[in-house]
Amino acid sequence: MAIPKYDQFFNPLLRAMHELGGSASIDEQEDRVAAILNLSDKDLAEIHRGSRTKVQYRLAWARTYLKHYGLLENSARGIWTLTPKGLKTHTVDARAVNRKANKGRRGEPLPKEDKLPKEIAWEEKLLGVLKSLPADAFERLSQRVLRESGFTQVEVTGRSGDGGIDGKGVVRIGGVLSFHVIFQCKRYKGSVGPGVIRDLRGAMMGRADKGLLLTTGTITRDARKEAQRDGATPIDLIDGEDFVRRLRDLGMGVNIMQHIVEDIRVNRSFFEGI
Repeated sequence: MAIPKYDQFFNPLLRAMHELGGSASIDEQEDRVAAILNLSDKDLAEIHRGSRTKVQYRLAWARTYLKHYGLLENSARGIWTLTPKGLKTHTVDARAVNRKANKGRRGEPLPKEDKLPKEIAWEEKLLGVLKSLPADAFERLSQRVLRESGFTQVEVTGRSGDGGIDGKGVVRIGGVLSFHVIFQCKRYKGSVGPGVIRDLRGAMMGRADKGLLLTTGTITRDARKEAQRDGATPIDLIDGEDFVRRLRDLGMGVNIMQHIVEDIRVNRSFFEGI
């Protein structure tokens, strides 16, 4: 099917947010909206540009418009929630949302195809930087990200003939339990399919408790299902969006500039006491 326009995502996104309890990560939103609209894996994998799919791009614009309309808000950690107004709203008139978001401009112009919402513009720029890195540099960056995230004994192996395994490490939970993890780094421009997950699982068999895939690309719905298939060794996934957000949270290669807005009010009581 043709991917819906950004404003055709308004009501499915609102429905998804209500079904998810009023708050959700972007991945949860995408999965639930895909189910509501019955989007196929082919639909979800259709690329807008770079590694950003059309669904991701248009949902980002839908979030931006609904936020401006006062129905959604987001935290610094990327979790979106329904506002009090959003909790009471289950459907909207797309024309009214467009008018509000475009601040009275004539017509209801679609977002320009070469423009990204502020929400994801920095992500796309950083992903471009990551994809330009040499393979060994991306492996070293992944190694540091894992160390900063609490892994110990992180080694990059990258030996040929090792089934695509790039490294290994140990993650400790609560200072008591520890798990041996084997990881693979892939600088993909497209989507990672279930075959990559099966290959990684086969390569790590008997060598670790868990597997981890880090990629600059996207991960298909079938690949995510395969990664958590019942009865199989679980594989955790960090796609391109997850990777750049983790870099932001860790303060690695991302500078966050805060803009302070002053709210100045006259204190009449001060003058009355003179």
